[in-house]
Amino acid sequence: MTTTLTKPRQPLVPEPAPPAALLVEQVTKVYGHGPEAVHALDRLSLSVGRGEFVCIVGASGCGKSTLLHLAVGLDTPTAGRIAAEGRTALLFQDAALFPWLTVAGNIDLALRLRGVPRSERRAQVLALLEKVHLDDFATMRPHELSGGMRQRVALARAFAQNADLLLMDEPFGALDAMTRDLLHAELEHLWSNLRFTVAFVTHNVREAVRLADRVLVLTSRPGRLAAEFEVDIPRPRRIETPEVSALSAEITESLRREVRSHGHL
Repeated sequence: MTTTLTKPRQPLVPEPAPPAALLVEQVTKVYGHGPEAVHALDRLSLSVGRGEFVCIVGASGCGKSTLLHLAVGLDTPTAGRIAAEGRTALLFQDAALFPWLTVAGNIDLALRLRGVPRSERRAQVLALLEKVHLDDFATMRPHELSGGMRQRVALARAFAQNADLLLMDEPFGALDAMTRDLLHAELEHLWSNLRFTVAFVTHNVREAVRLADRVLVLTSRPGRLAAEFEVDIPRPRRIETPEVSALSAEITESLRREVRSHGHL
């Protein structure tokens, strides 16, 4: 009689998750001291995966902008840990271009700061301007451009920094609806092709649903993570579609509950 020994089946070990592009662990940020101290963030934890597009929404003063400033290193947490992987660029609501430089000059400066040789910079500047459809405006000054065009220059300048993680602080908030819609499409196209990571702060819930893989809702000040919504709507999306409208209404109701529970905006 032959006996066959069967090796015990080894338990399946799940593959480790890929490192996060942005990792926030129990982050607290307090401005000032004593009774006048302002608690912007309180033990906030969240992560943004590589190549993910995440939008962050919340009531005014909930710490959304503070979070981005901490992520890019403009400030430091009072407690907790925040880590951004790779090169990081931050876009503000104001394009913050240097008014004395041309469009090309603003982008060239970012390349110079990266140490790109002069012999290579011109070709890279033109390639970046072509990506944002501004190759015919290289010699113009920022004051000669519309608000939407200035933001496209700022976007090209961010790409000139070769950023892996793009942090966007209400970059389209001051633009009219039509320009904003065009820039949504442009940003989504660039992100789909280049696969950088985006953390995008906005007050506009429809904008968040239009753009994001996930929408994170922060509590009123001090900011904590209150809710998270997966956006399973196929891309490309339109801001006026019933699917975007329905999820926007659900997220807006979550925001209303947060505002009511804290009694302020």
